[in-house]
Amino acid sequence: MPEVYKILGQSAITTAFANVYTVPANTQAVISSIVVANRSSSNVNYRISVCQNAAAVSNSNYIAYDAVISGNDSIGLSLGITMGNNDLIAANASSNVITLSIFGTEIT
Repeated sequence: MPEVYKILGQSAITTAFANVYTVPANTQAVISSIVVANRSSSNVNYRISVCQNAAAVSNSNYIAYDAVISGNDSIGLSLGITMGNNDLIAANASSNVITLSIFGTEIT
């Protein structure tokens, strides 16, 4: 089973939930880290959700809920989340000034 270390997803996050990364078919993934960057000078709240098998975002799958990031700052989350085929990471923020980057390994 080959392993590929890579940037799994990068997205400018808006106030609407959007999928940032979906595990491809016949693949598993290990999320090593997520970086949240605030491109504005104001504090912003953000939410990150990990959904199994492309399920809709719900209260049971948040890994960050209304977490606050200071203006012009970034936060690195060191994780180790294991994900299966079609699982996804979705995010939103209180303002359209957040960039989310996901790093890890895909196993095929």
